Amino acid sequence: MAVVRLEVSDGVGTIRLDRPPMNALNAALAAELRAAALEATARADVRAVVIYGGEKVFAAGADIKEMAGLDVAGITGWVRDLAAAFDLVARIPKPVVAAVTGYALGGGLELALCADFRVFAENAKVGLPEITLGVIPGAGGTQRLPRLVGPARAKDLVFSGRQVRAAEAEAIGLADKVVPADEVYAEALRMAGRFVTGPALALAAAKQAIDDGGDLALSEALRLESALFIGLFGTEDRRHGMDSFIERGPGKADFVGR
Repeated sequence: MAVVRLEVSDGVGTIRLDRPPMNALNAALAAELRAAALEATARADVRAVVIYGGEKVFAAGADIKEMAGLDVAGITGWVRDLAAAFDLVARIPKPVVAAVTGYALGGGLELALCADFRVFAENAKVGLPEITLGVIPGAGGTQRLPRLVGPARAKDLVFSGRQVRAAEAEAIGLADKVVPADEVYAEALRMAGRFVTGPALALAAAKQAIDDGGDLALSEALRLESALFIGLFGTEDRRHGMDSFIERGPGKADFVGR
């Protein structure tokens, strides 16, 4: 039985984790997550993505029972595959929203960090508890978290391994919105749905410019931005957008995703 599936409706693809009871991340889930991310990337009918673990929990971390029995060689392949799956999620060239209910710990929080936006349930508890196991986050936590909340706050969470409730997560910029638990998925769909009728290629270029540009020197990042901007002049959406602006005013273009 699949533990990750892609469900598509009205232009939004939901990557649904379904490994009861806590969506613990193991090798099988990583492989299926990789496949779902590739499918969401490739499908033209998917214009935005929601990552969702269900009504009760997002993902409570790695499967420690599977991990504990591995030696150095085994864990090397294990974490490489998980990090590669997460990187594919982060590089989906479409807006991605994480719908976080209940616990998002360790690898679960690292997966949520791969999204562009995060909606938290009021009862959400998140954190990176790896330090309490004698290790550190290994699938992006020490890198994506400080880029989002700053190095000092990231060190506080990583060094202590403590859990953060939704209100604090919102205050430090880890959560973009906090809503009642029974509204999380609907709010994530609403956020993702804002982009469904947008210019798909321009949205992909904007995401690439922001994500990749942040790792470059400013001069190189500006060159990347210019190259992506120029490339969009060969798209149908650019023509539709500018023609519509001239003829009907701003914000009225009908984009086709090409």
